[in-house]
Amino acid sequence: MNACVPIDLAGQRADKIVAVVAGLSRAAARALIDEGLVTVQGRPLDPKQRLAEGVELDIEIPALRGLEPENIALVVRYEDDQVAVVEKPAGMVVHPGAGRATGTLAAGLLARWPGLVGIGQTDRWGIVHRLDREVSGLLVVALTDVAYARLVGSLLRRSVTRDYLALVWGAFDASTGTIDAPVGRDRRAPARMAVQAEGRPSRTHYRRTAYWSPANLSMLEVRLETGRTHQIRVHLSSIEHPVVGDRVYGRPGPPGVDPHRVWLHAAHLEFDHPTTDQRISVDSPLPEDLTESLEALGPPD
Repeated sequence: MNACVPIDLAGQRADKIVAVVAGLSRAAARALIDEGLVTVQGRPLDPKQRLAEGVELDIEIPALRGLEPENIALVVRYEDDQVAVVEKPAGMVVHPGAGRATGTLAAGLLARWPGLVGIGQTDRWGIVHRLDREVSGLLVVALTDVAYARLVGSLLRRSVTRDYLALVWGAFDASTGTIDAPVGRDRRAPARMAVQAEGRPSRTHYRRTAYWSPANLSMLEVRLETGRTHQIRVHLSSIEHPVVGDRVYGRPGPPGVDPHRVWLHAAHLEFDHPTTDQRISVDSPLPEDLTESLEALGPPD
């Protein structure tokens, strides 16, 4: 891939710049540079080299091998012969991508359900929707072709209910609200998303359920109407209420409260069963790191 150093990364180290523009971890970017796979006008880079705005990078990302099953422990909240709902822990990538070939949820799913091969997209077998790496919570997995087609259709019709819990900065004048703003790739930083006129229509609903005045933090129940990449994080940041712990679109949380990842959990999922039309409802309890974060905050106002 070819990329130019954006203005907001001008003067930064090459490994950081490559990580951002290619959507890689810092370690994966460093590995590409060390292997001579990142060049400027045909010359290899030093990972500590600082680059100016507009410098053109040629980044060669090796092709990933085919998805292979891995024995990864999975928490399954619902399962029948058509569909399953699993919990993704924070820190786990949903499917292989640039810089991450192993240890993915997709590999764990394939080990649990070998028959997933051929259902849906290559190397994302059975996966109907995604969660960001740092986000924990519920994902629905199609176990048959029929289930995949119907669940994807349900998402397009917006009949799948996806509710999240988010701890965010700031107080709210109103207890409920809707953010209706298009989201697209940030032109200055390609690894980020942003609210911009050319983006795709995006809508997020929220309800404030608690407030901690000493820390100036609010708990929200958030419902996605659409499902764009980083949508909740981008939308809440756009109204100056970024998610606690979000180092990309916000800032860390207070000492003792910051979970050292995005404070966002996919807590509730509802959908029509793909063959019976029965409404399936699944809940996920808060993981330990987020529970400890709330305990450190103490009782809300």
